[in-house]
Amino acid sequence: MTVDDLPQLIAVLKARGYDFAAPTPATHDRVLARAPGRMGWTLTDILGWSLAFEPGSIDAEVEALLDAAGAIEPADSGVRSRLRASTLDEDCYLHSAFPTDDRDAVFFGPDSYRFARLIREVLGRRPVAGGARIVDIGTGSGVGGIVAARHAPGASLTLTDVNAQALRLAAANAAGAGLSPALREGSILAGLSDAIDLALANPPYLLDSQGRTYRDGGDLHGAALSIDMAAAVLPRLAPGGRFILYTGSAIVAGADRLGARLHALAQQEGCGLDYDVIDIDVFGEELARDAYRDVDRIAIVSAVFTRPD
Repeated sequence: MTVDDLPQLIAVLKARGYDFAAPTPATHDRVLARAPGRMGWTLTDILGWSLAFEPGSIDAEVEALLDAAGAIEPADSGVRSRLRASTLDEDCYLHSAFPTDDRDAVFFGPDSYRFARLIREVLGRRPVAGGARIVDIGTGSGVGGIVAARHAPGASLTLTDVNAQALRLAAANAAGAGLSPALREGSILAGLSDAIDLALANPPYLLDSQGRTYRDGGDLHGAALSIDMAAAVLPRLAPGGRFILYTGSAIVAGADRLGARLHALAQQEGCGLDYDVIDIDVFGEELARDAYRDVDRIAIVSAVFTRPD
């Protein structure tokens, strides 16, 4: 997929007043099940709910931009967009169409909104200084870095991801927001050597049987990647630097093992840690899987690490 036309697509959607809040996959599935096979006509149908449409039946400029970007594919009836578009604050984010079954799918959903809110709250209490270096690790659609950059004029922004498709869409979304970040393809901080003033991460935190990059957090019921990120980032924080981590923790027999590991890492690296539970119970349907048979619930947590000045 080419991205040259995608910032223009974002500009057109903004001009049209496009607005769509991406729900959970379960909610999306239930909404579509109300009218199986329904064809799309509006921009929200096509770019929000991922409905198929007849060529020539939708906004001509949007269809032309999707076609130029290679983002239209055949469907059982008509064609469909390979992309969705969701809105958050003043920005519009392109991400993968529903359902997000591909291993390199780029996801945007309720976690994206909560992650953005966390960043706004943390930076509202203590802004980032001008000239600071911001790194959004595993950027996905780019929401963390874009939101942070909106609150940090003059800061430099780097977006990293192991998924080349994610970097392409994050670059387009950043361009649509008027930003020009540096891009690094690789795991965590691969290819980066400078000290970091603000690191951000919203890593996957579930066990995924399909191994999809955006969803699979590895061992410890999906917590391993969050721990690996913290272990890599904390030694690289500049004096006064912070790491805002938004993730999930599988609670087993009442114990938050992720929280315990993160507190130990903070102590080991001499960093402060503000650890909080954002939501005590999400993705309850996962508990029906054998991999979660010993899990009480999955909590959404925030961990904000700070290196002393």
